Formats: sequence, structure tokens, C-alpha cells
Amino acid sequence: MKAALLPLALVLGSVAAAPQTPPVAATAFRWTGTPTQGGLIAGTAPAGSIAVTLDGQPLTLAAGQFVAGFDRDAGPAARLEATLADGRRIVQPLAVAPRAWRIERLNTLPRFPVPDPVMAQRRPGELAQIAAARAQATDATGWRQRFVWPATGRISGLFGAQRIYRGEPGAYHSGTDIALPTGAPVVAPADGVVVLAATAPFTLEGNLLMIDHGMGLNSAFLHLSRIDVRPGDHVRQGQPIGAVGMTGRATGPHLHWSLRWRDARLDPLLVAGAMPER
Repeated sequence: MKAALLPLALVLGSVAAAPQTPPVAATAFRWTGTPTQGGLIAGTAPAGSIAVTLDGQPLTLAAGQFVAGFDRDAGPAARLEATLADGRRIVQPLAVAPRAWRIERLNTLPRFPVPDPVMAQRRPGELAQIAAARAQATDATGWRQRFVWPATGRISGLFGAQRIYRGEPGAYHSGTDIALPTGAPVVAPADGVVVLAATAPFTLEGNLLMIDHGMGLNSAFLHLSRIDVRPGDHVRQGQPIGAVGMTGRATGPHLHWSLRWRDARLDPLLVAGAMPER
């Protein structure tokens, strides 16, 4: 279902006696991408904007450009608002398209129903490292690029899919899995800065690599057999960064690629497009 753009941007401000500044056009916000659950848009703010918000949260502007993402469970409506230098505000309502997720209902218990003692002890520290990596703001400009797939192969796990075990919902799949043999190369999907390279395997993610692409957009690559870059390295789109593996909690060799914009989990298929033919 394609997102519907609500037809009118509203210009707000005090009514003054003549002469008045000409009204700002309804199309003053421009963007590519579709406002949809798991989607990302890259936009240009109205000329003269000094601040832009999404649902009241400030967005970073770079020469008038911004990015904004919509979580897998985003609600049906969002709101962009720009503040101009003269004090006027432009409000652009957005209709966020819902998606039908793959839901599997099982009459069994999860494969890993409860944390083991080792995981219970280690997990808080691992999550703290991941949160600290995501909080880093770098000078990366990969957000400007069209993303490419970090590996080419059969998609074995879809973003957003969820299993329900005997009526109890499990966590949904927060990335896309690509089935490949151990040692298959992994490349950077866009320019960025390495913010985490965990070669002491995490309990779930195994060898975990995270790259910041700027503007709050970051990638994570899980279960790697090898990591070829270090924290602080600037990487270029297409540069080798590691190799596929099955470290951590994995039942077979594959690459799990997840994307986030701030706290919003994004669908790699919507950001990178269809998987290319091998």
C-alpha cells in the first residue's frame, strides 16, 4: 500500500496588516522515499528553514537536507514542521502506510525460551556497548547515498517477521538475514564511521560490527566470522568490512543486517531496494 500524502501543508503565523509575505507553497517540503512502517525518507526543508521537527523531535539539518525514519510499529500519522527565519511555521502532515507483516503461529516453545546464566550476566554490558555506539554522532555522510546490499545472496529472514509461541508473541525480526557460507565477504552499504567492532563475541550478536552513516542512521552486522575494520575507521561504500559467519546465537551461517534511524528500526529492503541477482 502506497502512503498517501495529506494534501496541504499549513503555514502558521500571526496575521499582519498589509503588506504580507507571500504564502509558502504546500510543496515546500520535498523528499524521496515513502512514509511507511520501516521506511526512510530523505528530504529538503523549505527554503529559509532554521529548524525542522518530526512529531516534535528536532531533526538535524545539513544545508537544508534531512532524513527521517518510521519504526516497524509506527502509527498512521506523522507531522513535519519547519520554522522559518521570519518566525513562520510550515506544517506538513504525513500519512504513514501500514504493512502486513509475516506472522507465524506455533504450538511450541521458543528454541531459546529463557536466558542462560552466562547471558544473564553478560547481556547488560553488551547492551550498554550497543547503546553507546548508537549514541555516537560522527561526521559521516553516507546518509546522502543510495544504499547497496552488504552481501548478495538468498534472503532467509525478513524484517518485521514475528513468531507467536502458544499465544505468546516473540520479538519481531529486527533486520534482514542473507544466507551465505562462512567467509563470504561483507561490504559497507554506504560511507560511514565504525562505532563498534566487537570481536569478543556477544551472546546474541556474535562478532558485531556497527557503522554510523550520519544523521542518526546506522547499520549493524551480526554473526560475523571476521571483522576487518576498527572503531574510528572511515569506510567507503563497497569497501570490504568483514566476513559472514555464525557466531553468537545463530543456527547456520548468514549475515544479519539491521538498520536504525535513531530508535526506529528500518527495513533494509526499503532502503537498499531489491536484492540484486548474483
